[in-house]
Formats: sequence, C-alpha cells, structure tokens
Amino acid sequence: MKKLFVLSCVLLLIFSCKEEVNPKSKLVTPAELQELSKMDDVQLVDVRTPEEYEEGYIEGFRNIDFLDDSFDEEIEKLDKNKPVVVYCRSGKRSSSCTKKMIEKGFVKVYDLDGGITKWMSEGNDVVIE
Repeated sequence: MKKLFVLSCVLLLIFSCKEEVNPKSKLVTPAELQELSKMDDVQLVDVRTPEEYEEGYIEGFRNIDFLDDSFDEEIEKLDKNKPVVVYCRSGKRSSSCTKKMIEKGFVKVYDLDGGITKWMSEGNDVVIE
C-alpha cells in the first residue's frame, strides 16, 4: 500500500510539472518546412549572424540577426498576423526568437527543429553565394 501511495505521488508530481505547450508556436521537421515554405503568406527568417548567413542559407529566407541590437526593431517590420518560420544553426537562438515573437503578439511561429545543421544533414540544399 505504501509503494502504491509513493508511486501515485511521483506520477502526480511528474504530470503536474509537465511543460505547457504554446499553441502559437511549433517545432517543425525539415520535411514540414519544405511544405510550409510553399505557403503564399508565410514569412521566412534566418536568425543567424550575417557571417553565418553568407556561408549558406535556405532558399527564400531573409536574415534578421537575433544577436543584433536592431533585432526587435527588424521583427516589428514583419506582419504579426501571418505565420513566420525561423531557424538558426542548431535551434537554440530560434527557440529564444520564437518565444520573443510570441510575446510580441505574433499569431503563429514555426521553428525548424535542429536548425540548418539538421536541414543539411538530411540532404537538403542551401544557397551559397
């Protein structure tokens, strides 16, 4: 009986601490990104540095550096009512960017899981100028 009580308490603790999922944001796979990028009203944003962007980027994405002081000002130029897809190198910056954009009132933000690193590891092309 004591074991059952302890197990119940542990399960209650685990499920009560489960992270809440924000319906305004979603992690997407490279395959899902390919479909999303075909949408007419989607906004595509690479949040890496300009130096990283010049090394190669996903076609159609514009660069708005998350680490730059002008980042907040630049994302305010986007339409908050249209979906936005963001990515970085591996996912850390784009995750932070997604949270910030949701706080600023964007209705739907998609984040490429694993960033451009995962995109390329799955054999997808990048633009190199």
